[in-house]
Amino acid sequence: MIKIHNLPEVYSKIHLPSKIAMAVTQKPDGKYNLITLEWFMRTSIDPPMFAISVGHSRFSHECLMEVRYFNLVFPSKNQKILLSLAGSQSGRDIDKFVAGNVQHFSGKLHKLPILKDSVACFECEVVTQVNSGDHTIFVGEVKYSWLNEEEELYYYSQK
Repeated sequence: MIKIHNLPEVYSKIHLPSKIAMAVTQKPDGKYNLITLEWFMRTSIDPPMFAISVGHSRFSHECLMEVRYFNLVFPSKNQKILLSLAGSQSGRDIDKFVAGNVQHFSGKLHKLPILKDSVACFECEVVTQVNSGDHTIFVGEVKYSWLNEEEELYYYSQK
C-alpha cells in the first residue's frame, strides 16, 4: 500500500544504486580540484550540455565562480577510493590530485585534467547558472568528449 512519508525517508528507498560523477575544477592558485557529485544531468543535445549542482559552501563552488570551466568525469570501478577522497576532503585543505595519485593528462579546452582511469570525461564551459536553494546549478556546454572503452562504469550503492 502506498502512503505518505517524509522526504528523507522516501528518498532513501529510491536513490541507490545511483550513477555518480566527479567534476574537475581549477583552484584560484592554478592547481586542480575534484568533487564527487550525485546531482548532475544532461540538459541539451544541440548544443550538448550538462548541468552539475554544487553546494554554496563547497570549495568547488568558489572555484567555479572564479574559473568558468569544469570537466565532468564518469568514474570507473577502479576509482572507488578516489571518489571517497574527492567527496570527503576539501580542496581548500589538500591537493586531491597528489593525495589520490591521480593519473591524468591535460585536456584541450582549458587544460583541465582528463583522468586516465575514468570511463568518460566531458570538457565543459559554464554558459549559465541557476541558484537552487543551498546549491548552484552550473550548466556547461560540452566542447570535447573523451571515452575509455577499457574501463567499466562505477555505480554507488551501500552494499
